[in-house]
Amino acid sequence: MAIEKGRGATVNGESQRFNLPQRSVDGDWLDLAMQEGALPRLRTEVTVERPRTIIARNASPDIGFDRSINAYRGCEHGCIYCYARPSHAYHDLSPGLDFETKLFAKPDAAALLRAELGRKNYSVAPIAMGTNTDPYQPIEKDWRITQQVLEVLVETRHPTFITTKSDRILRDIDLLADLARDNLVAVMLSVTTLDPKVARTLEPRAPHPERRLEAIAQLAQAGIPVTANMSPIIPAINDHEIESVVARVAAAGARDVNYILVRLPHEVAPLFRAWLDAHHPDRAAKVMAIIRNLRGGRDNDPNFGSRMRGQGVWADLIRSRFVKARRKAGFGDERLTLRTDLFHPPEGAQPRLF
Repeated sequence: MAIEKGRGATVNGESQRFNLPQRSVDGDWLDLAMQEGALPRLRTEVTVERPRTIIARNASPDIGFDRSINAYRGCEHGCIYCYARPSHAYHDLSPGLDFETKLFAKPDAAALLRAELGRKNYSVAPIAMGTNTDPYQPIEKDWRITQQVLEVLVETRHPTFITTKSDRILRDIDLLADLARDNLVAVMLSVTTLDPKVARTLEPRAPHPERRLEAIAQLAQAGIPVTANMSPIIPAINDHEIESVVARVAAAGARDVNYILVRLPHEVAPLFRAWLDAHHPDRAAKVMAIIRNLRGGRDNDPNFGSRMRGQGVWADLIRSRFVKARRKAGFGDERLTLRTDLFHPPEGAQPRLF
């Protein structure tokens, strides 16, 4: 199996859920490439998307927010476990390599947000960023869409939750500190593993684990509420690191740490299986056997509640270890609540009272 260096997925098959036409590479082009010695490396392509609205709504009982903003579609980090991969099938693209190489950017996001926040019937609640794509993935360096959205949130004093696995968030530390002074922001940084060798294949274009720990430290020092998330925990891949990850994020200054068990919805399951066969053939069967035990005999459990917690002896063991590790690291039961009473509509959106 040929593995694309620096990418997460090992295959790029089309989704079978929507009867999409199957693509194949032109034979003449392949012949030429092989004569020259190697296939060219995939390059990241970015397509501009012009949505009519930018705030997405959800009613999931598993999620602690009802609205979110995704500045991009797809994610160049290439995390093989990403539950958002199947969303690329809606664009007639593969949840495999297409998800991490054929991206969409929404440059009108800030303007759309200003318009939506300015509506007379707008009701304030924290907006989450980083729910379906990382807001600080590599293309944010040039596009700066997340930064522009943050500037609108600062202007309007609107609360936000941000989830990322990138230290690129430090670029916006001044904006975040501004929001933090009024208890309007909380950041969650994902630390999946401390082993750079595991990280290179599991999440190949995400920042090194040490850079994420340093980001936690700098955010905490700036007075920005930051928690960590060991997401996902994958049996026989990174579950042996539970105690060490919890200890390191605590030492870095995280206020809390949580975890999510690996989820394999739709096309993620075969992609993950192919990744196991390519990178961990010695334990592929063991990993999938434990996952099925966690998921009631299936590759994935889509049911609300249990899909996040898992079930059975393995789920209980992981939960017990995590609770003990948190307690040993000194974490309590603090729950952060963001303010909503400081919000005001954007200037020019509607007449101000004062």
